[in-house]
Formats: sequence, C-alpha cells, structure tokens
Amino acid sequence: MKTLWIALCTALLAVASSASMGQTSPGDMKVDVPFSFVVEGQTLPAGHYIVKNSDEAHIRIVGSNPPGVYVATHAAVRSASDGSMLVFHRYGDTYFLSAVWITGNTSGRELFRSQAERELARNKAAEEVAEVRPNK
Repeated sequence: MKTLWIALCTALLAVASSASMGQTSPGDMKVDVPFSFVVEGQTLPAGHYIVKNSDEAHIRIVGSNPPGVYVATHAAVRSASDGSMLVFHRYGDTYFLSAVWITGNTSGRELFRSQAERELARNKAAEEVAEVRPNK
C-alpha cells in the first residue's frame, strides 16, 4: 500500500510540474519562429516558443523540450515601442536571437553576441535583421 501511495504521489508531481512548464504568465510572449536559430550555443528548431522573463539578467525560452534554455541578457532601450517581437541577426542561413521587446515598453532585453556570431561579423558576412512577432 505504501509503495502504491509513493508511486501515485510521484506521478501527480510529475504531471503538475510538466503542466506548469507550458503555462504562461503576464509578460510572457508566445511566438512561432519559422526558422531554426542559435541561442546560447544551441541551434533550436523552427517551432512554437514561449519567451519568459526569468530575472533581471536572464530570459527563458521554452519550446517543446522543457525546461528550455536560460539566456543571459542585458537591458536595452529603444526610442519608441514598436510592439512585441523577437529580433534576430541573420548571416546567410544562420539566425542568432538578438533581442526581445514587449509591447508598451521602450526597454527590452538584448542578448550578448556569441563567439560564432562575432566571428561571422568579423569576417564581414552580410548581416540582416529579421523580426518575428508574437501570436495573436
């Protein structure tokens, strides 16, 4: 009986924790990214993501594989709010997540450029900017 009770409690905790991973909070952004992209040295596939504020210096990007990726960021300011979006730097077929902006805010979060992105920029690869808006 005790073993059955422990198994039941463990199963309930697993279901509760996996359900909470997909939940959103105010300020979270749900977005469908139509291309694979690089963040924190990992290439994430095209797909549905939730971008969450983790703390003042990090965001968390959650896709189909919780717990997601924790990303170091720094504060950024723009002159006017242009709506919520993810901003990517593109070099050829490679996209790097660059910034996260939220509607109504002139402040947002920028990511630090990775070694790979800095190397592409240093080699004078053509950089383009791509914006992805959240789901309505």
